[in-house]
Amino acid sequence: MKTRIKEFRARMNLTQEELADKVKVRRETIVFLEKGKYNPSLKLAHDVAEALSTTIEELFIFDN
Repeated sequence: MKTRIKEFRARMNLTQEELADKVKVRRETIVFLEKGKYNPSLKLAHDVAEALSTTIEELFIFDN
């Protein structure tokens, strides 16, 4: 799975740490999400999308 988290985060001028604080996870979790090395729970995906003012569909690109 690929994500556009870094792109959306940059648009909002948020650091990884700030985004992590908003969604109540560690910064390392955001790093792994941005690199596509971690598949988030539906709740975390929703929380990240909400924090970045977008939808899960816009933020996450699912590979078949």
